[in-house]
Amino acid sequence: QVQLVESGGGLVQAGGSLRLSCAASGSISSINAMGWYRQGPGKQRELVATISSGGSTNYADSVKGRFTISRDNAKNTVYLQMNSLKPEDTAVYYCNADGRGGSSPFRYFAVWGQGTLVTVSS
Repeated sequence: QVQLVESGGGLVQAGGSLRLSCAASGSISSINAMGWYRQGPGKQRELVATISSGGSTNYADSVKGRFTISRDNAKNTVYLQMNSLKPEDTAVYYCNADGRGGSSPFRYFAVWGQGTLVTVSS
């Protein structure tokens, strides 16, 4: 089984910064895209940022210029650097990854982490 474990959430004042990490573990042959999504109170889950295996990135308009996604392929880890945080960034942040591995080296997987809470106070 492939699992994702997030860390780095917490409480921060508006204008502050946080860095989220998400590490994939298990029998992994390869990881394609990795990404961050979030779900705010009373809202649907939405895309924050994604990064391909080659390093191409995609961001939601609401976080462009403030958040930066990166990954360390050797560590199967993706990061989200969040700067200039706003109260509206308050949400549970989820990591997502897809690739090959798990019970078979050629089996496709798509997994989610358990989520980490980010709270931005005004």
